[in-house]
Amino acid sequence: MSISTASNAPNAINTQTTTNSTTDPSAPPTSSSKKIFAPTSSRSTLQAEQYTKGTLSASDLDRDPLTQFDLWFKHAQTSSVHQPETVCLSTAALPSGRVSSRYVYLKELDSSGFVVYSNFGTSRKAADLASNAHASLAFWWRELERQVRVEGRTERLSREESQVYFDTRIRGSRIGAWASRQSQVIGGRGELEGWVAEEEGRWEGKERIEVPEFWGGLRVVPDVVEFWQGRESRLHDRFRYSRDGERGEWKVERLSP
Repeated sequence: MSISTASNAPNAINTQTTTNSTTDPSAPPTSSSKKIFAPTSSRSTLQAEQYTKGTLSASDLDRDPLTQFDLWFKHAQTSSVHQPETVCLSTAALPSGRVSSRYVYLKELDSSGFVVYSNFGTSRKAADLASNAHASLAFWWRELERQVRVEGRTERLSREESQVYFDTRIRGSRIGAWASRQSQVIGGRGELEGWVAEEEGRWEGKERIEVPEFWGGLRVVPDVVEFWQGRESRLHDRFRYSRDGERGEWKVERLSP
């Protein structure tokens, strides 16, 4: 980037792309279009972060990925990992194939899979799942240099099952579930607060608030689960569980990083 000294525009800025021709010839070109470029690359004084906190071998793994996840999750809970239940849920609409992602909280793990709760009436995820029942989950536990990735089909929990969890939420969150037209365009915060006021009036004096029919649990039933342990020089340990054969038994394979 250079500053023009033309008399008719003394303060004009020339934003043409320039290259580092007078420095390292192997360095990448600089451009005004690049807002971020390799912020911790090995070219900089801040070397790329190295992962050194653990290793993962086949002998470390349980034969069942849900049991293995439970072990890792409990370890995360006792290792000062901040909110280890935070998970990225990704869905994709068909036939467009457009993917959308959002962070939610894992609320349950059972023998069938991973359970999250949300609005499944007006939300983007609801629209995606209506055309494509498959989804993925991605957990990242920075403090342990671990991640877990899950792929599978989804199924809705019954309203009775969802009510059990709904009853554990604070009253304001239960009111909010009724009030929110999730992902819909609104005119302002006041409109949302008006809906909340309406719902507070409707449920005033009632101890129990029923779970909305459009809100509830979603279980991701896995057919692929991958466990990743960061290692030095990006030579990470990766193991993938996948269903094998008609009996659907779990097969474990090491993947190249």
